[in-house]
Amino acid sequence: MNTPKAEVAELLNSLPDSASYEDIQYHLYVIEKIRRGTERAESEGDLSHEEAKKRLGRWLAN
Repeated sequence: MNTPKAEVAELLNSLPDSASYEDIQYHLYVIEKIRRGTERAESEGDLSHEEAKKRLGRWLAN
């Protein structure tokens, strides 16, 4: 597993030289959200596609 510093370095190397601070912040935000979601799925379990559809059914049925 990479350290946060290594992940940021990898991100910076993958972005174009024209990337703005906002671009960098957005990519860091997305990486963190994915990391948290993955950890939550591992600790609490995840849902099947059918279970997700059932839970969201009242909003999707319109």
